[in-house]
Amino acid sequence: MISSLVESAFQTGCLSVESEGLIRQVLAVGGCRSMDLQALERLYDAIKLGHIRREARQSLQMPSIKRLIVR
Repeated sequence: MISSLVESAFQTGCLSVESEGLIRQVLAVGGCRSMDLQALERLYDAIKLGHIRREARQSLQMPSIKRLIVR
């Protein structure tokens, strides 16, 4: 699920509030796979570089990818 949300953000150039919320929910319940983590890393980098913008106004607080992999 995360991978498809990330791909949507790359296609539109924007990470919607709804998509970001869904990503956070999936991460909270631990329902992500290694390919999802790779997609999240790509998304985070694209946001930092300004290739994708976020609809949400608060600062980006993505969990550490390495911390997620350890789970």
